[in-house]
Amino acid sequence: MERDKLDQMAEELAKGVTSEKDLSASFSELMKKTLEKALEAEMDVHLGYGKHEPSGRNKQNSRNGYSRKKLKTESGEFDLETPRDRESSFAPQIVQKGQRRFTGLDDKILLLYAKGQSTRDIAESLQELYGVEVSHTLISQVTEAVVDEVREWQARPLDSVYPIVYLDCIVVKIHQDKRVTTKSICLALGINTDGRKELLGLWISENEGSKFWMSVLTEMQQRGVRDIFIACVDGLTGFPEAINAVFPRTKIQLCTVHMVRNSLKYVSYKDRKEVARDLKRIYASLTVEEAETELAAFSEKWDAKYGSISKMWERNWENLITMFEYPDEIRKVIYTTNAIESLNSVIRKWTRNRRIFPNDTSAIKIVYLAIQQASKRWTMPVCDWGPVINRLLVEYGDRFSHA
Repeated sequence: MERDKLDQMAEELAKGVTSEKDLSASFSELMKKTLEKALEAEMDVHLGYGKHEPSGRNKQNSRNGYSRKKLKTESGEFDLETPRDRESSFAPQIVQKGQRRFTGLDDKILLLYAKGQSTRDIAESLQELYGVEVSHTLISQVTEAVVDEVREWQARPLDSVYPIVYLDCIVVKIHQDKRVTTKSICLALGINTDGRKELLGLWISENEGSKFWMSVLTEMQQRGVRDIFIACVDGLTGFPEAINAVFPRTKIQLCTVHMVRNSLKYVSYKDRKEVARDLKRIYASLTVEEAETELAAFSEKWDAKYGSISKMWERNWENLITMFEYPDEIRKVIYTTNAIESLNSVIRKWTRNRRIFPNDTSAIKIVYLAIQQASKRWTMPVCDWGPVINRLLVEYGDRFSHA
């Protein structure tokens, strides 16, 4: 029966559609009818009886006509009739009092803004794509509302336990004090006990220093984090000490990709492939003992030409071999910061059109919107999580009590 009604409605709306403009008008009419039907249903629930039903007679509250307002949507603009009641106590939810645009339009504005379009460009795009006139003031109000959303998101409580957390930064250029300065947007990406990604927060700083990271970790602690089992980081000096100052039982795993990348800075082009291959023998070893043997072999082979490389690995050795304490399923998750690097690539794609941000707030808004888009895909665990969580339970069973 419902299918017949839908077919009948589609057939009715299709009559007279001969152009794209006619089709857009039909979509607007369909949305208008759908919303008005939904509002009538909300009124039925509010009053406790349907329109024209005998059970509504002599009730204290009843319908009292309609109010009309223009509603902007991505399908166009139309007059929407909202039912009223005599007590003025009806508060519709699908299109609320005072609402002049359907939420999908806000999403379109934010998407265009995040992709680097100016206020004027957004207004022109909405007019061209949807036939909707949107003022520059409205666009500014929608984008500015993101700031409050970011504040609320940044202050939200966090889980008490995160088995794995990746810490990293991206660099952006920002206007400040009549000059262009380089700043770091620092990100903390957690893997929760269900094995799913969760961005714990983002912070902006003029440098990626260990003291700043300590303040980030302290904030995470204040928001409810009691324990992190493994922290995956790059090779920033003082980073492990900053982490352990706040979370003393957290094990540190330096990203091997960062280590290799930093090592190859010292290598001539003709030697890079061979050096990279020999470095892989170190971090691809099955045991710590095998890795130590491979590092010694690397040192013997290359120290005369590139002596700083083996010294760098030896200096960071304690935090490079954490992964050897775990089986392959965990090692694959922690030996690189690929999980957060993939997020960084999404952010860079969204910030590419804005080479220089006018201020810190603008940069934070764009990065936050990029994160919200990326996180829509974080519906599955980062790996086959069953074996990983079972191994972590064996290793850290007593510490899961915080969760």
